[in-house]
Amino acid sequence: MLSKFLTSVLKGVPATLPDEDARLALTALLVRVARSDNFYDDAEADQIDKLLMARYDLSPFEATALRRQAEKAEEQAADTVQFTRAIKDAVPLEDRIGVVEDLWKVVLADGKRDAEEDSLLRLVSNLLGINDRDSALARQRVTAG
Repeated sequence: MLSKFLTSVLKGVPATLPDEDARLALTALLVRVARSDNFYDDAEADQIDKLLMARYDLSPFEATALRRQAEKAEEQAADTVQFTRAIKDAVPLEDRIGVVEDLWKVVLADGKRDAEEDSLLRLVSNLLGINDRDSALARQRVTAG
């Protein structure tokens, strides 16, 4: 499934991804953001699992399995655009702010923000069609919540 997913994302087809491919793309993006500061710890992995359980109604076992599969996909992907394009095709614009909020939850899971994470979140938000202001508001909601 992983190679089929990467092949379809690299080719840019189909226009609408199957639900499981969209899940994998989002999870791989969460992993990429977590790894962006070169420090991927248990707090970030646990946060990803919690987000997956809530978003997709998965068991802890299913969430961990999806995250592990996404870790492999993230390692094999050449760039972030592959994942954002897949998410953009699968998730309506009005729901993408929730994706950005989830990304901020992962960034803030270890209690630290750094320049690499901020830079990647800015890029990803823009690639998802979310402007800097709305991304900052998403971050504030996550911090407050």
